[in-house]
Amino acid sequence: MCGIFAYLNYLEPRTRQEILELLIKGLQRLEYRGYDSAGVAFDGDANGKSIQIIRRKRWLKVTSLNLKPILKLSLNIMHIHKDKPHLSFRELVEQVIQQLEGICSSIQSKHYPNECVATRRGSPLLVGIKSKTHLATDYIPVLYSKDLTIHRLKRTLDESTAREIITFYKNGHSRNHEKTRQILEELTELPVMVELASDFMDRNTPIFRDDVCFFISQSGETADTLISLRYCKNNGALVVGVTNTVGSSICRESHCGIHINAGPEIGVASTKAYTSQFLSLVMFALVMSEDRISMQSRRSEIIRGLKVLPEQIKQVLELDSEVLKLSKEIYHQKSVLVMGRGFNYATCLEGALKIKELTYMHSEGILAGELKHGPLALVDDAMPVIMVVTKDPVYTKCMNALQQVTARGGRPIIICEKGDEETQKFAHKYLEVPHTVDCLQGILTVIPMQLLSFHIAVLRECNVDCPRNLAKSVTVE
Repeated sequence: MCGIFAYLNYLEPRTRQEILELLIKGLQRLEYRGYDSAGVAFDGDANGKSIQIIRRKRWLKVTSLNLKPILKLSLNIMHIHKDKPHLSFRELVEQVIQQLEGICSSIQSKHYPNECVATRRGSPLLVGIKSKTHLATDYIPVLYSKDLTIHRLKRTLDESTAREIITFYKNGHSRNHEKTRQILEELTELPVMVELASDFMDRNTPIFRDDVCFFISQSGETADTLISLRYCKNNGALVVGVTNTVGSSICRESHCGIHINAGPEIGVASTKAYTSQFLSLVMFALVMSEDRISMQSRRSEIIRGLKVLPEQIKQVLELDSEVLKLSKEIYHQKSVLVMGRGFNYATCLEGALKIKELTYMHSEGILAGELKHGPLALVDDAMPVIMVVTKDPVYTKCMNALQQVTARGGRPIIICEKGDEETQKFAHKYLEVPHTVDCLQGILTVIPMQLLSFHIAVLRECNVDCPRNLAKSVTVE
C-alpha cells in the first residue's frame, strides 16, 4: 500500500459526514502516489463495535487475492485475542505485526472500541494532533521493537578521509545519474559506477569502506533504493542521499546528503526534480574539484554556464509552439527512437522514458555509437527518429550516425544548437537550443523532450499527471 491517512476525533466532536469528508480529502492528497485501489474504513456504530469499509479500485480487478493481507491481519488478531484475552490492544498488535510482512499499517478492532494503533516498518509514520494547548512530546506513547539499535558515527584520528569509488544507486522516473557520471569522473578523477537499485540487490556486490555511495530518490522512500542503502551502510561505505523530501527515510539514514529543494512534484513523470538533481550533482563535482589547479579553467567555464542557464531555459520554453507542431506529426505512431552520444546519451534515455511513461508509446533511448550493432535495422522512412546533436567533443561521431540514418531513408527530428546549419541540412525537422558548456547541455536539450511527451500525451488523451499503472513513490519491491 502506498499510503494510509487516518483521522481520530479525540475530544473534538465531529459528525460522520465531516469525518468522511476529511478522510476523502486526505486520500486525494495521497492519490498522486498511486494505488491499486483506495478505500475508507470507519466505525460502523456509535460504540465502535463494528467497522465498515468502502473500497474503490483503481486498475486492479477486485478479487479475493487483493484482500489477503486484510484477512490475514484480521485472523491473526482474532486468534491471539481468543488465546490471550487479557492483552491490551497495543500488546495484541505488537504480537500480530511480527507475523506480517509490510511497511506500515493502521489497525482498529471491534474488540477494542474507540482505539486505533498505527505501526511502521521502514517508511516514516507521521502523527498530527490538533489541540488547543501545547502537548508534551510523550503525550502519545511510542514503543520500539526490542531489536532497535541506534548507530552513531565516530571518526578516529587514523581514519583516512580518502575515498576510492563513487557509486550511484537509482530507481525511479529519471536518468540523472547517467547524466552526471561523465563530469564527476572528469572533475574528481575517480571512477564512477552507476547501479540500478533493483538490480544491485540481486547480486552479491562487494562494497568496501573506501567507497562513497550516492542514493538518488525524489521521494526518499523508494523501497529498492532504501534496501541498497542499508546494505552499503552495513558494509562501511560512506552513504550520501540526494532527495527532494526533507525528513524522508533516505535523508534520515544517510551519513550526509543534498536536499535539492525543487518543491513538491505531484506528477508521476519527474521533470523539475530531474533537472534539480542533475544540477545538484554538477555543483557537487565543482566543490570536489575546487582545490585542483589543473581544473580551474574547466570549473570557471561551468560556473559561467550555470549563471546564464535560467535565461537560456526561458528561451527553450519559447519552443513550445514548435514542439506542439511536431507532436501532431508523430502522436499517432506506435514507436519512436531517441539517439545521442556523450553527455547527450542520458538526455536520450530520459526523453525516451518520458515518452514511454506519459504517452504509452514504445520508445527507446539509443547510444549513437551502437547504431550499427542492431538499432539501424529499425530505421526506415516510417520510423520516427529523434537525435540530439550538439557542438561537443563527440560532434563528429554524432554526425556520422546522423548520416547513417538519412542514408537508410530515415527522417530525423534533430535537437541542435542555434545557427548550426551543417547539422540542420540533414534534418527533416529541427529544434534549436542555445549553446552552453557541454556538461550542462542536457538541461536545455531535455526540455523539448519533456514538452514533446506532454503534447503527445494530451493529443492521445492520456492522463499526463497520473499515467496508468504507475505510482510516484514506489514503496514496495
